[in-house]
Amino acid sequence: MPIFDLKLPNAILRALRLPENNLRREQLRVLKKLLKKSRFTSFGQQYRFDEILLSKHPGKKFQEIVPTFNYNKIYNEWWHKTIEGQSDICWPGKIKYYALSSGTSESASKYIPITNDLLRGNKMVMIKQLLSLSKYENIPFASIGKGWLTLGGSTELQKGPGYFAGDLSGITAKKAPFWFQPFYKPGKKIAKQKDWNKKIAEIVDKAPQWDIGFLIGVPAWIQMCVEQIIERYKLNNIHELWPNLAFFVHGGVSFEPYKKGFEKMLGKPITYIETYLASEGFIAYQDRQHAKGMRLVTNEHIFHEFVPFDDKNFTADGEMIENPEALMLHEVEEGKDYALLISTTAGTWRYLIGDTVRFVDKERSEIIITGRTKHFLSLVGEHLSVDNMNKAVQMASEKFNISIPEFTVAGVPSGNFFGHHWFVACNDKVEENALCNFIDDCLNELNDDYAVERKSALREIKLTVLKEEAFLNFMLSKGKVGGQHKFPRVLKGSMLQDWYLFLEKKNEC
Repeated sequence: MPIFDLKLPNAILRALRLPENNLRREQLRVLKKLLKKSRFTSFGQQYRFDEILLSKHPGKKFQEIVPTFNYNKIYNEWWHKTIEGQSDICWPGKIKYYALSSGTSESASKYIPITNDLLRGNKMVMIKQLLSLSKYENIPFASIGKGWLTLGGSTELQKGPGYFAGDLSGITAKKAPFWFQPFYKPGKKIAKQKDWNKKIAEIVDKAPQWDIGFLIGVPAWIQMCVEQIIERYKLNNIHELWPNLAFFVHGGVSFEPYKKGFEKMLGKPITYIETYLASEGFIAYQDRQHAKGMRLVTNEHIFHEFVPFDDKNFTADGEMIENPEALMLHEVEEGKDYALLISTTAGTWRYLIGDTVRFVDKERSEIIITGRTKHFLSLVGEHLSVDNMNKAVQMASEKFNISIPEFTVAGVPSGNFFGHHWFVACNDKVEENALCNFIDDCLNELNDDYAVERKSALREIKLTVLKEEAFLNFMLSKGKVGGQHKFPRVLKGSMLQDWYLFLEKKNEC
């Protein structure tokens, strides 16, 4: 049965209405809904939600009374109580699910609360995105009723004392509505598989039995899977096996580096649809063909605020100051980068999600993701932070009894996949391969996402040991000397090209 033929209740149809033009009114309506639902929680009582609701300007009052939070702050002050089994802390009831998100140097993973209200809101946004395809031109609508191959985390969740934890995609698949089950591939049994290589092997085995219309997942994972299917069955392209494949829904990383290689696997053009589904909620989605950005979800389950990403609100290390300037949706400008704060139906309040966004069309509320508030490296979803890098280098220094005063990391191609190239300043004697392997092992322990990608698309880790003067001389060549100029921990774009040229001239690399 084609998905557009589903008879949805009138209440759902009303909820699926397209966002109204008055974004300010929409967002205030969402904020009031969040405040009303949670006013009797411990958080709502401490921060006087009733008082905010009675204010003439609830948005501004909310910003005045409720502080901003990053993960460590909200976890240490509030969320740890929910993991300990307490109810009605930041959201009514007991938190039964947690999404494990990429970690920092303090721990391997972050525990992000997931509630039925959040999943319900995410589900409504997914349906809205699906219905938005009705506005697309020249697409095979029959493909929508075919199989949806979703590559995500295991639905076999970790069991804690009174809760379950795992990848958000695994939680979402586990709680998918009954009507979606006939479309969902690879099916419940394979979806439970935790070993990524075994999961791919099982999907490759089953592939000829399916008629796939949608591919959904991170580009690197999808590309790897499709390439193995093509190789296994000696196909010229994937459309020889799945002629109805028409859509690829992707998110998490930029698709541009993958697009050329991805299209080599196809027998005909398909439609690409970008999404912004974070562990904390479904934030934005592409709702029209050839859009430059994604439409922010403004009328469902998330209240958004935007902190100008500048040196007034953030330190040089990417840390947000205690009382930053925070704008509401109607106050932003196009073309400027903002750090995103969200308040959601899972008890995340004025929470710094860590991403920076830019409005490309304010009237349509369309954004693009421009980066992270802190330096990071994420070619394929490894989300390698500077905190991870610093910790690994520190551990290596202690292990080998050497001094590493400077280092930087670059993302590089490795065949059809990707790799990292480390450049380490060390005047002590050390064996490059041993140092490289040790740092790699440390990062596998520190960062769950890195560990997953090292088994898939992040194929090669290289390390070059240089004298410290090479780093200093490069900064000198750039006119960047003195205490205010630090060597970037991640090299990208033109700076990376200049670095390679510099080393080539010096015969260092």
